[in-house]
Amino acid sequence: PAWAEFRAPLMADHAVSDSPAVQAQLDRLASLSPGADVLGLDRITRLLDALGNPERSLPPVFHVAGTNGKGSTCAFLRAALQAEGYSVHAYTSPHLVRFNERIRLNDVLIDDARLASYLKRVLDSAGDIGPSFFEATTAAAFLAFAENPADACIIEVGLGGRLDATNIIPAPAVCGIAQLGMDHEAFLGSDLKTIAGEKAGIAKSGVPLVTLEYEPAIATVIAQKAAEAGARWLPMKGAWDAALYRGRLHYRDETGRIDVPAPRLAGPHQATNLALALAMLRHQDTLSVGEAALSAAPLWAHWPARLQRLTDGPLVKRMGGADGAREIWLDGGHNPAAGEAIARFFDAEHLGGEKLTLLIGMLANKDMTGFLAPLKDRIGAIHSVPVEGHAHHEAEAFAALAREWGIAHHGHADIDTAADAVAEADGPLLITGSLYLAGEVLKANDQLPD
Repeated sequence: PAWAEFRAPLMADHAVSDSPAVQAQLDRLASLSPGADVLGLDRITRLLDALGNPERSLPPVFHVAGTNGKGSTCAFLRAALQAEGYSVHAYTSPHLVRFNERIRLNDVLIDDARLASYLKRVLDSAGDIGPSFFEATTAAAFLAFAENPADACIIEVGLGGRLDATNIIPAPAVCGIAQLGMDHEAFLGSDLKTIAGEKAGIAKSGVPLVTLEYEPAIATVIAQKAAEAGARWLPMKGAWDAALYRGRLHYRDETGRIDVPAPRLAGPHQATNLALALAMLRHQDTLSVGEAALSAAPLWAHWPARLQRLTDGPLVKRMGGADGAREIWLDGGHNPAAGEAIARFFDAEHLGGEKLTLLIGMLANKDMTGFLAPLKDRIGAIHSVPVEGHAHHEAEAFAALAREWGIAHHGHADIDTAADAVAEADGPLLITGSLYLAGEVLKANDQLPD
């Protein structure tokens, strides 16, 4: 059947919690076999049926897909809606440090007691359905959102779109697609046209589908998928447009023009993510969001481990960045498009003739060379570490690439041992390659996402 087209083992999620009640349920989740995972909507449909179909009782949903930028787009959406005074639920993934980060109830992270309760109810109802880790957590989020009133609900697609568990939502207020690129090829296909078709699978009849501008071959695929679903396709450079100029983002669509501050989130790509969020808000008619709230969004939005400059903490101090003495940046990027975005941020003007010291760990199924290639001329030395609990690229792989590029390489057993080594280097430090690694860094620096 169509829902079972992609058969490949999803990676296990090594979630842990300081709460015994939450950990007991996470242990149950961990027992779900990733080897049996198949992307599709059959199991999530059966699971939600067993739970009384909470997905039919959600507040107005803002559904966001994409390869890169969907999490930041969600952050801008949340900031704008909160600035307008709305209460907002949000479901995003993966978490960085605490599983609770995936589920926000009325603007705050879900507490341990409610998280344990919702996970238990889902797993107790699962019977012989055999849901995946993500399907079970999605069901828990939908149950929580249905039972706790809010004005809006922001839901980030986990993987792909068409066969993603979140795509069980029957009628969102608006759907959006952020930047497209190569990632998760085992599930989504090995070319951008196929990946675009999977992402556009979130399109729903009568629901606006707001997207960025894509090359003609990709745009044709999305237009076709939108037409097949009966969705109204609203692409950048067509239904709307935006440009960054002199510190302001200038936006226009058929209802008029606005200009808002540039995002505080670092990197030129964030202006595009902000623009997509503005377009989604202005092309839905469920919730009214005024210009003042839209202007607040770029200043309020926060999204950790996306070109995040680390503040003082025990790890930053060890790495030579205490009191701003050294720039230390953290980014969970792990695919070629993310590498290009990071490289644009660390341009010649930013670096001022200096080179980056790179501290990196990457999962084994990620394109190491493709990710690092845009940064090649900006790197002075590579320090590699394992990604604990996950299959990852070994030090030898980084060493071979470094030799090919004429760059120094140093392998380390863990972040702790790497910290002293990178402290000896001059210039800015970039820690990157994996959101799992980013979570380890934030935890070691006592800088937990909230």
